[in-house]
Amino acid sequence: MPGPIDLHAHSSVSDGTQTPAELVAAGVAAGLGVLAITDHDSTAGWDQAIVAADGTGLELVPGIELSTQLDYASVHILGYLVDPTDADLIEATAAIRSERIDRAESMVKRIARDYALDWEDVLAQATPGATIGRPHIADALVARGHVPDRSAAFRTILHWRGGYYRPHEAPPPIEGVRLITGAGGVAVIAHPGARGPERVLTEPRMRELVDAGLFGLELAHRDNPPASRTHWADVAARYGLVTTGSSDYHGAGKPNLLAENTTDPEVYAAIVARATGYRPFRTAPEA
Repeated sequence: MPGPIDLHAHSSVSDGTQTPAELVAAGVAAGLGVLAITDHDSTAGWDQAIVAADGTGLELVPGIELSTQLDYASVHILGYLVDPTDADLIEATAAIRSERIDRAESMVKRIARDYALDWEDVLAQATPGATIGRPHIADALVARGHVPDRSAAFRTILHWRGGYYRPHEAPPPIEGVRLITGAGGVAVIAHPGARGPERVLTEPRMRELVDAGLFGLELAHRDNPPASRTHWADVAARYGLVTTGSSDYHGAGKPNLLAENTTDPEVYAAIVARATGYRPFRTAPEA
């Protein structure tokens, strides 16, 4: 299989800055062999991405990044090759997206007490139907001139200690894993070594997730510090989980670059073999 395998990237359907077609073009330009589109709580970008990938030689993996919550921490679960028509998944993601909007509106109201910002500013930063989240608030703060970039917004105004933060309500990770596997998909915990997930994903909870169908851990990711990678590699070995590597690319929304971390071809083949909900989109390049 030619080219690197990058299994975590976002389009403007969630909090990326490129349309699904532009995301595919970026993957082709980066020389990828395989690219997964994994927008937050939405499969709405799949069709456009598939059309854009046709004839490019890029293998496209339709997926999703499902929001879940455990105690105080947000735990994201990548779902590869789910059935987008699965009724339970549709219902759950619609509820999560609705709650995301409520949360974002609440945070904007808090921020507006101290900064010039309103809900229309946030909507102006999102494409119609996009999964609204803190990145869109960050972009609105940038547009208003309150911070220089999205990263600065997250370090300051949008930080959980900033005074404007509101926790995100979402289903627990075990429900997320069950939703993904129930839709024929393959569940992989995104960046488990990040500050929040690492503190709440205890051994008993990991065993529960594995028993529910968890298939892997996203190990090679810039949010996993070196020491935590060793820990999570041990966890993966103990429970027989695969380990993936991904960029978590967001276009201009994050400094992450396509293919800065990649997945081993054998691991990717195991993911495809496990999935029953959907298949990767493969075409030969045009002559």
